[in-house]
Amino acid sequence: MNKFSIKNMNLYYGDFHALKNININIPENEITALIGPSGCGKSTLLKSLNRMNDLIEGCKIYGKILLDDEDIYAENFDVTLLRKRVGMVFQKPNPFPMSIYDNVAYGPRTHGIKNKSKLDEIVEKSLKSAAIWDEVKDDLNKNALRISGGQQQRICIARALAVKPEVLLMDEPTSALDPISTAKIEDLIQELKKNYTIIIVTHNMQQAARVSDKTAFLLNGELIEFGSTIDIFSVPKDKRTEDYITGRFG
Repeated sequence: MNKFSIKNMNLYYGDFHALKNININIPENEITALIGPSGCGKSTLLKSLNRMNDLIEGCKIYGKILLDDEDIYAENFDVTLLRKRVGMVFQKPNPFPMSIYDNVAYGPRTHGIKNKSKLDEIVEKSLKSAAIWDEVKDDLNKNALRISGGQQQRICIARALAVKPEVLLMDEPTSALDPISTAKIEDLIQELKKNYTIIIVTHNMQQAARVSDKTAFLLNGELIEFGSTIDIFSVPKDKRTEDYITGRFG
């Protein structure tokens, strides 16, 4: 079953045609990697899935992006609800300057949950889901800015999970982390796909090969290839894809 269906999508920043006639179906409860050289449009495509590009002046989108067969760009679509259903984790860990507990409880409080015991339950469950509960359970009042970068990123994942999303968007979530923290995040991503649809932007070809079920290769705003990660990495479709996978595009 497809979680997202993108049909004849074109995106412009002013006169610049950033994404060109994108057609792709993103399956539910799988990990889809978006790869390609810098400036190819992969992060732009990712941010279109929760309408973060709405915040960019001059951005115009044509075509359809369907979430469970609903057009997220329809006039009456609730953007606040969309961003609850489709969470996001950014390239650089960005915990709020507050306690670990308050970071994770922030979203549920925003959505009206005030009961302390309910918040305690959500915080514990989210931290466990992000594989960091055992490391921080005795320091929940500690400022989240005072823990390691890898831990901060897992706190940010827990914060995203706390509002019970259906989809997690990850924009190069390990690029600022050391190899050990990267491995922990990759293990976590594999575990999370049991309950979430995950779409990850990565420059790291080995990472895409390790964690994803499907891979989409973009170049100059065009979708060059999309399919099983195993197939794409073992049988490149054409020279452009092969050059990128072997590192020529950097």
